[in-house]
Amino acid sequence: MRLPSLVYRFYERRLAKSLPGDKLPHHIGVMVDGNRRWAKLAGSPTMAGHQAGADKILEFLEWCEDLGIKVVTLYMLSTDNLNREPSELRDLLEVIGNTLDRLGETNQVKVQQVGALDVLPADLAAKLAALETSTAQRTGVHVNVAIGYGGRREIIDAIKSLLRDATEHGRSLESVSDSLSIEELESYLYTKGQPDPDLVIRTSGEQRLSGFLTWQSAYSEFYFCEALWPDFRRVDFLRALRDFADRQRRFGA
Repeated sequence: MRLPSLVYRFYERRLAKSLPGDKLPHHIGVMVDGNRRWAKLAGSPTMAGHQAGADKILEFLEWCEDLGIKVVTLYMLSTDNLNREPSELRDLLEVIGNTLDRLGETNQVKVQQVGALDVLPADLAAKLAALETSTAQRTGVHVNVAIGYGGRREIIDAIKSLLRDATEHGRSLESVSDSLSIEELESYLYTKGQPDPDLVIRTSGEQRLSGFLTWQSAYSEFYFCEALWPDFRRVDFLRALRDFADRQRRFGA
């Protein structure tokens, strides 16, 4: 092993040991951004970037398991991504489908779809539904796969579901309006019953949310990393966690 590698491993272990266990995030949202730029810089086809990003997801979840992170939400395909050039979208959906198969084969993670199934191809929607069922009893990291996800779409879907339920129970619109609370609307979100993300990480240097967890991230801490997602290293993750642990969180101030 070369000296730089030895120094890197030493620094990584030291950084991991310095993290206070009681200040680690319970729920992390990750915007896995930069796959296409990674492929372009490498002189490779776009699909190679998507595949490298998928490989990194499996590696990242192992880091989370090791550190005791309980919930991870991965922004894998937005509703806007569905408008990409047909051949790229086809390749991307193939990579996503294969990644779901690999998640099922780990025998560890519990997978939940967060997104609009009706905007996805029928075979992918069916695979997601089957994966949710087959992994429901697992006790490892709870992985929300945001596929066909849009933050505004989620809020609209929540309101529609709430109004449908109200109608079925004979409630008037006035009654719904008078009693509507944050807690009630939250119970119709894709992530209902889960804690909001404590930390949201975005790779590739971009500093915007792009519709990711629009409601849930109201009080999240954000960490923007210059590395493209396929190049995201464990040490980059540890630095994000250290930065989070050093912050004084303020809610509503």
